[in-house]
Amino acid sequence: MAALPKGSPRPPIVLSNGEADVLYALALKWRQRHPLSARMLLDELERARTVSESELPADAVTMNSHVVFVDRASGAEHSVQLVYPASADMARQRISVLTPIGAALIGMRPGREIDWPDRLGDRRKLRIVAVVQPRPQERAA
Repeated sequence: MAALPKGSPRPPIVLSNGEADVLYALALKWRQRHPLSARMLLDELERARTVSESELPADAVTMNSHVVFVDRASGAEHSVQLVYPASADMARQRISVLTPIGAALIGMRPGREIDWPDRLGDRRKLRIVAVVQPRPQERAA
């Protein structure tokens, strides 16, 4: 899988301070087992604007958010839930934040696009269509 080329234009992203801290620790923990995915997530965290939970836009992709996005190359629309690795389940459309697409989605907002490699290293342009925040019982998961 190819890493993002330096200088690849990426849209602004925003995360809450607390979630950014948790994701940073997760990426560091997983660096040995999944170095490229962890690096991709760390790169996103390093460029993210972090804000307090009360300042976080309601339409920003957070952990456990339900996200609808379009793969611009194929036109296919996907609906997924962004989760931590232990909760990942492709059969239920639950993707880990430690996958290339999961790292691409974190902090994004509807209408924004990102050029990102998939698991095979092919470049994909993803456009966020909609974000639904997790229900209270999902938020803590």
